Amino acid sequence: MPQTALREVEHDITISAPAADVYRLLAEVGNWPQIFPPTLHVEQLESTGNQERIRIWATAGDEAKSWTSRRTLDPVARRIDFRQEVSAPPVASMGGAWIIEELAPEKSRVRLLHDYRAVDDDPEGLAWIDRAVDRNSRSELAALRVNIEQVHARRELTFSFEDSVRIDGSAEDVYAFIDEAQLWSERLPHVASVRLEEDTPGLQTLEMDTRAKDGSTHTTRSYRVCLPHHKIAYKQTTLPALMTLHTGRWTFHEEAGTVIATSQHTVTVNTDNISAVLGPDAGVAQAREYLRGALGANSRATLGHAKDHAERRRRP
Repeated sequence: MPQTALREVEHDITISAPAADVYRLLAEVGNWPQIFPPTLHVEQLESTGNQERIRIWATAGDEAKSWTSRRTLDPVARRIDFRQEVSAPPVASMGGAWIIEELAPEKSRVRLLHDYRAVDDDPEGLAWIDRAVDRNSRSELAALRVNIEQVHARRELTFSFEDSVRIDGSAEDVYAFIDEAQLWSERLPHVASVRLEEDTPGLQTLEMDTRAKDGSTHTTRSYRVCLPHHKIAYKQTTLPALMTLHTGRWTFHEEAGTVIATSQHTVTVNTDNISAVLGPDAGVAQAREYLRGALGANSRATLGHAKDHAERRRRP
């Protein structure tokens, strides 16, 4: 293949945070859906020494794609090299590196390098990759800066919680209830309407109109990564007014003939809308309490209906 077919690009940004903290955040891929807007979910498949193998689900433009990468982590040099094992068309190959440079005790420069080729060196494919890499790199670096600086400034804005239920049924039946979200408007009282698309098996786009306690409805849109029969991870891309981030996962763990089904949420409060939604005297604490209550109530309701569904199927 001619050398001119290989594209090499670099993006960088300056962040007001220690280099060691920035490196640690990038090294821990489980946090990526909360940090990077395009990233939907990341699974660590293997880890040996400073080598690891991960699978990433992310959006590129208006499309959701998945690929597997190998990473080499060097905490001393603060460098993380990555290489996709099998790329999704129109990408033929993709690799690069994160390099974190210390500019001052509380200031870092993050360099994001990419090298890539298009399938069959197709010019249109290469142009599509150029646009996607440029857009995602700028978005990722900007989000990295915002999120790590917020972590230092206002730790209380992002929080996680979970609810669990024990079910006398099979993990397969409980998983199926959550997976078959196209039926939720029939099965769940708090869901007014639902639209589910699954062009790629295991990768869903879910849009829902959900009823609040006061009778109002709000629309959310999510990408869901479905991993039978143990996990469904999701990330909302259309959010209610009180949140700037909402990711979560449903997990199903078989234990002593029963299933522990858990709903986990990670949320970032949108401080700009607290007064409009909760009143002029409300603050971050009230917003956290409200979101914990509303999201938790819906999750517990869904888990309760999943429990009924699975236990009915187990009865002779």
